Amino acid sequence: MLEVANVEAGYGKIQILNNLSLSAKENKLTLLIGPNGAGKSTLLKTIFGFVTPSKGSIRFQGEEISGLPSHKLANLGIGFLLQRVSVFPDLTIEENLKLGAWSFKKDSARVAQRIECMYEKFPILKQKRSESAGLMSGGQKRMLEIARTLMPGPRLILVDEPSAGLSPKIAKEVYRVLHELRDEGITLLMVDQNIRESIGYSDHVYVLERGQVSSESAADEIEKNLKQVVESWLKF
Repeated sequence: MLEVANVEAGYGKIQILNNLSLSAKENKLTLLIGPNGAGKSTLLKTIFGFVTPSKGSIRFQGEEISGLPSHKLANLGIGFLLQRVSVFPDLTIEENLKLGAWSFKKDSARVAQRIECMYEKFPILKQKRSESAGLMSGGQKRMLEIARTLMPGPRLILVDEPSAGLSPKIAKEVYRVLHELRDEGITLLMVDQNIRESIGYSDHVYVLERGQVSSESAADEIEKNLKQVVESWLKF
């Protein structure tokens, strides 16, 4: 689904990604872990066009997408679930969902169908559809963000720290929803610092250090040796 080959990228003169290569297989949840500053979030931003790579190739379903602007990537079927809270607090929940349908906003029937699909998947959003998004709890806002990302029907979703700022109980619910999306045929590439929890929902894991892949393996294999894998940058 996604192939990143020999990518270098950064901010100005500061290079973050150093000849980085990895892939995300179709219908799988691929997890990126590593210490702060390893380049995990920068990689997602580079894939989604927020950062322009200085070298390398990024291919989505065989098509070169390196350097394309984010709105074109969204039209190709790539979504981005940001780490920071990104709901529009003064708009209603339904208005927030409609913003996720900007690329086909003139197709009112499709917009209505997608909104109903989201309400079926996330009943709490339907119950509060006319309320301001700013009044929602942190977990409800995250569900709204996931639903808005799903509105165009993406085939690949980049996920940056989905459990950030959430209680353990709500975080488990978020992971459950993401795992369901994988089972429904959506490919996910996820960055997460909540390693012990997120690894249990993943299929494949890459460890990033200093802008490069230092190791990779199936999730169940790396879980057996997690302490040894990350003991150099994580205290247990």
